[in-house]
Amino acid sequence: MYSLFVGIDVSKDSFSVAGLNDKAKLLFSLSPLMNAQGFSELLKALRSHQKDLSSVIIALESTGPYHLNLFSFLVSQGITTIVVNPLIIANFAKLSLRKTKTDKKDAVTIARFLFLNRDSISLLPSSQQTTDLRDLARERESILKMIASMKNDVRRILQSTFPELENLVDILGDTMLYFLKVFPSARLIAQATPEAIAQGFNQGDWRRRISVHFTNIIALAKTSVGATSPSKEMILPGKIETLLYLKKRVDEITKMLVRLCKSTKKEDFALLTSIRGVNVKTAAPFLAELGDYQNFQSYKKILAFAGLDPTTHQSGKYEGMSMISRRGNRHLRKVIYNMTFCVVRYAGPLRDYFFRRKAEGLPFRKALLATSHKLVRTIFAMLNGRTFYKFAEVV
Repeated sequence: MYSLFVGIDVSKDSFSVAGLNDKAKLLFSLSPLMNAQGFSELLKALRSHQKDLSSVIIALESTGPYHLNLFSFLVSQGITTIVVNPLIIANFAKLSLRKTKTDKKDAVTIARFLFLNRDSISLLPSSQQTTDLRDLARERESILKMIASMKNDVRRILQSTFPELENLVDILGDTMLYFLKVFPSARLIAQATPEAIAQGFNQGDWRRRISVHFTNIIALAKTSVGATSPSKEMILPGKIETLLYLKKRVDEITKMLVRLCKSTKKEDFALLTSIRGVNVKTAAPFLAELGDYQNFQSYKKILAFAGLDPTTHQSGKYEGMSMISRRGNRHLRKVIYNMTFCVVRYAGPLRDYFFRRKAEGLPFRKALLATSHKLVRTIFAMLNGRTFYKFAEVV
């Protein structure tokens, strides 16, 4: 099918290209710049050796953001292009006794890997829509990490300025956050008038009741052992402002991610959310990271792609502890873990399976991992059979 095998090693400002024919003979190599002129130079080289671009297959390493523009260009030209995990290429390169490493040699190594694995390599091309979904999902994940960090900062500062407050109300609720922006310490609350405190709970759109009356907060502030710290009273409002912005931002990204996911993977999205406990906030990132489920021949391929496949270290009579490989897509792995954590909270076969594994002696995390494997098997069966969960056979 393919008669020209091309490997590309990508860097920030340029990329190295090596092309092999169907006899694994090196036909050409070049090092264009990472710009429009360089892309044209590559296309010219490809056409000079193979006029029918459908007979060309290209592999390039995943290099953060640097390969994306080149990848999009090649796909737009109708050229079969795959992105290969750098770890796979690194392990393949170890088969050679030569230790010399250059960009040109790396391109040849990628091309040879592509040639030798042309019949078995998993083709996972990404459309622009899939790339957009993945970008949104990972940006959301990144912001959620920042939100968690900012919440810890707010708690830590309040332990100095008003340590008793956390035992009285939810300090991370939006109402309390807006209030603490104005009154970030027990000292300032105790000095303020009741009218000012009441006004602090009626800001903007966050006019929601809290679990206690504000007079209880005033009374608690007057007996607080919180330290007097003008610096922390200045820092805390800034932290809260950042936290509120991040929460608003993640809501916007989540809505856009779900909207795009529904428009491009509507049926898959509906199938996943039919599982009780799988909501839009986990289904959309899962589909974004997974891509096209038809690229996976079995659920085991998905587990390997996510780095959830088991590994065992054995030598002679020694057999080490079994653990997951953690070599796949860490973003997908995290989504599957979060999805499983939510699913086992609801009555059903998956929750029953989780508690059965715990009863057999597995600790919490291992029982959850076993359940995540079962969840992936179930999802794979649902996607392939196009069946909703209540009709799907749980395997």
